[in-house]
Amino acid sequence: MKKYLVATTLLGASLAAHADAPGGPGCGWGNLLFEGQSGLGVHLMATITNGTSGNATFGMTSGTNGCDVSGSLSYNGTSMLAMNGVLEEVAHDMAAGQGEALTALSVSMGIAPEHRTHFNQLMHSHFNSIFPRQDVTAEQVMAEIVEVMRGDDTMAGYLS
Repeated sequence: MKKYLVATTLLGASLAAHADAPGGPGCGWGNLLFEGQSGLGVHLMATITNGTSGNATFGMTSGTNGCDVSGSLSYNGTSMLAMNGVLEEVAHDMAAGQGEALTALSVSMGIAPEHRTHFNQLMHSHFNSIFPRQDVTAEQVMAEIVEVMRGDDTMAGYLS
């Protein structure tokens, strides 16, 4: 069970956050305090400063603290489906039409609890197009999941 909680968190980070710099590259007091510095430690401290005080959130809603929400968010990382064997777990659950990895995927994609059974059934019924061969990549799987969702009236509402 712990494995799936970690997977849910990681999937959420890669599929829901999708941001290099929410609120802009200079948003929040953490960015102000550590301006001009680089490295993992400095970035973590800036993130912790912004997160614990809520100043970045305030800045994004009020247009202060160096925050600007007019730009588009982007994600340059690797899909978490490709890491830690999660893709295989999702494939197994999708083939069965249910399971913890498929639930973790739906949660990370923001699917409401009342629509998760529908999501599971939809993914199960399109399993062969989502996983057309054994060596499919995580990026190909996600692209096909989005296409399947786009073609469904209920699930299309979750795509933005």
